[in-house]
Order: sequence, then C-alpha cells, then structure tokens
Amino acid sequence: MTPPVAPAVAADAFGLGTFAASGRTFVGLLRDDLVFDTRPVLGPDATIRSLLADWDAAIDALAEASPSLTDGVAPDALEVLPPVQPVGQILCAGANYRVHVEQIVQSTLRNAGDPRSDEELRAYALQAVERQAQSDPFMFIGLPSAVSGAHDDVVLWTPGDQHDWELELGVVLKADAHRISPDEAFDHIAGYVMSNDITVRDVMARTNVPLTDFVTSKNRPTYFPTGPVILPARFVPDYRRLKITLKVNGTTMQDEMVADIIHGVEACVSYAAQSTRLSAGDMILTGSPAGNAGKHGNRWLRPGDVMEASITGLGTQVTRCVAPPQ
Repeated sequence: MTPPVAPAVAADAFGLGTFAASGRTFVGLLRDDLVFDTRPVLGPDATIRSLLADWDAAIDALAEASPSLTDGVAPDALEVLPPVQPVGQILCAGANYRVHVEQIVQSTLRNAGDPRSDEELRAYALQAVERQAQSDPFMFIGLPSAVSGAHDDVVLWTPGDQHDWELELGVVLKADAHRISPDEAFDHIAGYVMSNDITVRDVMARTNVPLTDFVTSKNRPTYFPTGPVILPARFVPDYRRLKITLKVNGTTMQDEMVADIIHGVEACVSYAAQSTRLSAGDMILTGSPAGNAGKHGNRWLRPGDVMEASITGLGTQVTRCVAPPQ
C-alpha cells in the first residue's frame, strides 16, 4: 500500500500578520480563514518586529494558546497591513522559475518582432533557462515604500501601459545574516510570505542607457502588495510543495508549484547575504512562476481589474487595480 502523502502545510499551522481595528494595531493569528487577536497572549504592545527578537519562543507560546483563542473575525472586517512594520530591506530574485524564464524570453522576443519560428524561439528560451540554472541567482533591490497591504488598491501608475503581475513566495528573516551558506539559511528564516511584484514591462528598458529601470518598472507605491501573514517556517516541511495561484477577474493566470524554482529559498538567502548584511525583518522574494501577461496574449492589467492571489497556507490577497490620481 502506498503511504499517505503528508500535507504541504502542517495541520496545526497558523499565520501571523499585522491588522488594525478601531484605530488600534495588533498582531493577528490567521487560522481557518479567521483572524484571532493575540493580545491576550502576547500583551498589548507586541508587534511582528518585536516577536522576531525571540521568534521561536513566540511561536511556541502561540501554538500552545491557539486552541483557546476565540472570537475570530474575517480578514475583510479588519484593515490588513503588511505583516512587518516598518518594512525592512527587500531583495528580489528575478528569472528564477524554469517555465517562467522560457515564457518571458519567448514573449519578449516575439513582441520585439523576432522573425524566428515558435520552435526556434522555444529552443533559444530553453537555452536561457539552462544558463540561468548554471549561474548564481539574479537579484535586484526592492524599495520598502512600494509595499502595500494584501487588500489595498494597486495604482497603475504612468508612464507605462503594460502592467503585469508576478506573484512570489518570499521569506522574512528572524535574525541578522551575513556571508552565510545555503545550509545555514533556515536558521535565519522566520517564515514564508507572499508578495505580488507588479511590473510595468514597457518601461523596463531605457532607450538612452543599456540598463534595466527597476525603480520605474517595479518600485512605485503599491507595487508590492504583501501578506496578509507570515507562515512560520516550522509549519512547512518542504516549501517546494507549496502552490502559487493568481487570478484576474476570476480567470486563473498563474498556477504553479514552487518545485519549478531554479535557485531555491536557501540559495537566494545565502546569495543575498554574500553581498549585503541582512537584518531581522528583511524580506527576500524568490521570483515568479509561469503565467505572466505575455503568456496570456499580452493581457495587461487595467483599472477595475481584481487580482486574487494565494499561496498554500499563506492566506489570500484581494487587490483592485485603479487608475492613478489626476
């Protein structure tokens, strides 16, 4: 008899986020799609950032007290803030899922008028995937000012018309990290978080310099909807078994297992820590899987679109796209 497959997330798992009600901010525990106030356990002044100082002890205390927490409310009844306040440093991995790299190379070349056949473009794209797998992770810097909450509107700022989605699995650190190995990475990770790396494709390339403009294309306000919660790492036996799903107006655009990742979580954290000194509360995003707008006939985001995003065990983001203010 085939042994049963263990769940991707532990049955007693819960997430922790930052919520507000009646003008008061508090750490909320998300379980069974309800948010429970942790102030009776942690005290009135606890924040996610303060919990990071002794994260494992805080999770132990909440795991023991979780069954006794009552009067949970739906996240929609609360203001859902980014989990960590204030937001720390953000480092982002790009071109880090095999099928995504294949699709983005093909769509970029096709949109630029490349005359090669679909078969030739796919062969070229597969070569790009293998080159990426043989190299170090590619990472760029995100700006904390671009982070917004899991229910906040996404402003489709101009210049640029080709607004795209990139739902990503990230991690939040619980301890400082510098020049650590991949094997040491999990000693520094508090848990997993999701963030949607909104990207404006038609302003990434600058005509006057041969460089990518990551500030204009990825770092404008509301371009990193993040949360609603951090899922403690202890509840996830294998992050590669998590599933990333994003829908636009109810139509599924991204639906991929993290197993398609090229450089895993531990490799991304270690690589980032080789170049910079990471701190508790910093967030490392590990790249987006297949299914961006280029794969869907250049179906770019428009005002009025609603994105519903989820990753196994990490709750749900619901964000509405709006036009920029006049």
